[in-house]
Amino acid sequence: MAIDTRRKSRVLLDGPDRAPARAMMKAVGFSDQDLARPQIGVAHSWIGTMPCNWNHRKLAEKVMQGIRAAGGTPIEVNTISITDGITMGTEGMKGSLISREVVADSVELVARSHMFDGIVTISGCDKTIPAMVMVLGRLNIPGLMLYCGSIMFGRCAGTTGPFANRNLTIQDVFEAVGAYNAGKISAEVLKDVEDHACPGAGACGGQFTANTMSTAYEMLGMSPMGWNGIPAIDPRKEEVAFECGKRVMALVNEGITPRSLVTRRSFENAIAGVLATGGSTNAVLHLPATAKEFGIKLSIDDFDLLSKKTPVLADLKPWGTYTAPEMYDAGGMPVVAKRLLEAGLLHANEKTVTGRTIGEEAQAAPEPPGQQVIKSLKQALKPTGGIAILRGNVAPGGCVIKLSGQTKYDHRGPARVFEREEDAFAAVKKGKIKPNDVIVIRYEGPKGGPGMREMLHVTGALQGAGLGDTVALMTDGRFSGATHGFMIAHIVPEAAERGPIAAIKSGDIIHIDVKKRRLDVEISAAEMKKRLAKWKAPKPRYTSGVFHKYAKTVSNASEGAITG
Repeated sequence: MAIDTRRKSRVLLDGPDRAPARAMMKAVGFSDQDLARPQIGVAHSWIGTMPCNWNHRKLAEKVMQGIRAAGGTPIEVNTISITDGITMGTEGMKGSLISREVVADSVELVARSHMFDGIVTISGCDKTIPAMVMVLGRLNIPGLMLYCGSIMFGRCAGTTGPFANRNLTIQDVFEAVGAYNAGKISAEVLKDVEDHACPGAGACGGQFTANTMSTAYEMLGMSPMGWNGIPAIDPRKEEVAFECGKRVMALVNEGITPRSLVTRRSFENAIAGVLATGGSTNAVLHLPATAKEFGIKLSIDDFDLLSKKTPVLADLKPWGTYTAPEMYDAGGMPVVAKRLLEAGLLHANEKTVTGRTIGEEAQAAPEPPGQQVIKSLKQALKPTGGIAILRGNVAPGGCVIKLSGQTKYDHRGPARVFEREEDAFAAVKKGKIKPNDVIVIRYEGPKGGPGMREMLHVTGALQGAGLGDTVALMTDGRFSGATHGFMIAHIVPEAAERGPIAAIKSGDIIHIDVKKRRLDVEISAAEMKKRLAKWKAPKPRYTSGVFHKYAKTVSNASEGAITG
């Protein structure tokens, strides 16, 4: 049966009755020939507020050239982005996770309303990446996602001090703030780190959330294997953007849609990729949210099951040694996939947008001799994955802990309770947090924040103050992919939904037992019930606007904090 490559746009643009639509398209330069070809959306998030998406327009132009060369008509679509790195530690950070829904919704609206026959989405800053794949599952028209690439690492101008002579990322700036506030570095050293950590375009340069999700979607099969890993300023990035334009036309011509490629096993491959690279805990939010858009059920417990058998193989910041550009130079995710294939942990027959299976991509992976970033199976950095799911009387609905780089599996100490991130940061800055404390930051969940802020301002301050190995932190909010330390997030139910975290008092003893997968406060069930009976919901922080709408519709973190 012949494929109708204009099945959707034909309804919008063909026949005498559609002359008004064609007339308006011609007003902006489209010809009759353009309108007779498949209409292909090219959606990106260029915005002037950040380096993360700075190259989106250039990449979009290359994608559009590829689409034209392969017989399609590209139509550029632009949407918004919120950067975590700039808004971190402020009220503005509440917009970050909310923006995932706005980006997906806005691209979906345009693609459905203008009846695109196919689409290429270009992503960059953290939440644009899951958003640009979630929308592919929703639309289910031929399409793929291209990540704009990592920023390069920076280097201090100075040659002495704790930040000299090492490859810098934005993580180092947050930790330098903590070191400065603790009196460990001078203002001059802080300025040196600030001035040199971010040398140009691209998303944050470790295995933080952006690179975690970009690599996960290569493993899922919705991005061409190895192309996301090319750094933003590498000339080859524009070359693969052109190829993405050609590739989407091949998908259109063959009638291959995202849901025809992606299965539950594809998602298990994506999770394995996250675990093997010690990736961000935000994957535990974004992959279940993505799976829902593909009509596939994925649970946080799937991460825990796979983590128990997936080794950590890539030695990457924030907890390890190397940056994302160095990961690319070492062979990138194709080499990680090859390792997982060797270990029997890859579903090799799952399809990808390249037309090859993930197993074929893994087998073809070139590996530079002597590279040190991605370890062999025998040299695995940890025998099990970098994420675990805990439950207990504090988190009966689950929570997540990042274990990459961790050597301890147990912590017991007194709670230091804070009702918002800013208060916790101020306490760290003033030296009020002591070794063995358990910082509790609540009312930062999807509803309570609203928006589930990341706590990098606090965790960076702890690391900079030298408390990263001795203090634990737990929150119903999130952590940045740049966070490392003994940190627990995504506590469900959240405080704003009368979750047990709302009942904790400063001085209560918190026990974290990773091996037993437990997070508990050492009070009786009767005492917990008594405290929660007295709980009163705080006044909503927003009563109108987008934050209010989000708080009213968002699900809990264990369900991916989705709104639909």
